[in-house]
Amino acid sequence: MTTANLLDFDLDGLAAFCEQLGEKRFRATQLFQWIHQRGVADFAAMSDLAKSLRGKLAGAATVQPLTVLSEQASADGTIKWLFDVGAGNAIETVFIPEDDRATLCISSQAGCAVGCRFCSTGHQGFSRNLSTGEIVGQLWYAEHTLRARGMARADGSERVISNVVMMGMGEPLQNYAALLPALRVMLDDHAYGLSRRRVTVSTSGMVRMIDRLANDCPVALAVSLHAPNDALRDQLVPLNRKDGLESLLQACRRYLEFAPRDFITFEYCMLDGVNDSPAQARELLALVQGNPATRIACKFNLIPFNPFPESGLSCSPRENVLAFAEVLRSAGIVTTVRKTRGVDIAAACGQLAGEVQDRTRVRERIARRVVPIHAAGGGAAPMAPVAAQRERA
Repeated sequence: MTTANLLDFDLDGLAAFCEQLGEKRFRATQLFQWIHQRGVADFAAMSDLAKSLRGKLAGAATVQPLTVLSEQASADGTIKWLFDVGAGNAIETVFIPEDDRATLCISSQAGCAVGCRFCSTGHQGFSRNLSTGEIVGQLWYAEHTLRARGMARADGSERVISNVVMMGMGEPLQNYAALLPALRVMLDDHAYGLSRRRVTVSTSGMVRMIDRLANDCPVALAVSLHAPNDALRDQLVPLNRKDGLESLLQACRRYLEFAPRDFITFEYCMLDGVNDSPAQARELLALVQGNPATRIACKFNLIPFNPFPESGLSCSPRENVLAFAEVLRSAGIVTTVRKTRGVDIAAACGQLAGEVQDRTRVRERIARRVVPIHAAGGGAAPMAPVAAQRERA
């Protein structure tokens, strides 16, 4: 019998595994609590499990956490871990403490196949999807390591981590089979007991998978928008060539029927001379408010770009970011400017890189796709035409 890593199972999966061992569901619940609530990996230490069950587990299963390669702490309290996931690949996970919350940013893939122009992870290429156990293992390690260090939330909760964002390395919805049980573990009261409002899946805009998530496990949704029109978004977010903005906004509207929050968060990376003009902010307003068929309840999160050499891009000056935000706020849209955290340890948004054994020849593809971006008069920044036509599935 193959040894199973119990971090790979949600509660239903663990119950099915225990049934194969001749055990009832309540034993799976006990085991689930030992693993996730108490952070125990040694079956012998699980004192209220029947001795016979502990013997069965010792031969059939393990709780296999990720191997930590390094830990870095920022001056602002942010912590970044580098985890070994084998075959020369390593992923990064970031813990961000704040006064009213403690957020863990979790990776879903070793690398990323989407290749967004402004993202360091995408420029490394893609190796493979993470397993459910590798996704959950990031939360398991962070929660119980920080708890052992005596960290506590301001509300007095025993749990350290209050929020999870699937916003690390990778496109979560491209790894849906592993993501779904991982989300169920995070939400389960016998495990981490996180609220659906406090678990966020961030996507580049996979329309069909957004619909699946709405039906299977609706949590908070963040969509990487980054442009007010298809021509620009085609260049910045290559997935847009398959499903353009109209289809994406329709999927977001459908998602709101199931979502735990009454709005979608749109992430918008501020790029100097590319997407940061007041005219483009007004174009965004027309996109989300102007057409009754696509009007959507939303919040904008403006993200200062964290430059890296391969991107060829620069961060918008702060005055541009504030002027852009004011256009949106004046129209009644809640707009925040993300506070940059962990820059001194390369843990900020778009900086996560880890180590990736690329199987996608990403540098060749990016070299063919990337064209210079020139600022133009009037505040708008035209992009060179995209060689490929928009794909239609």
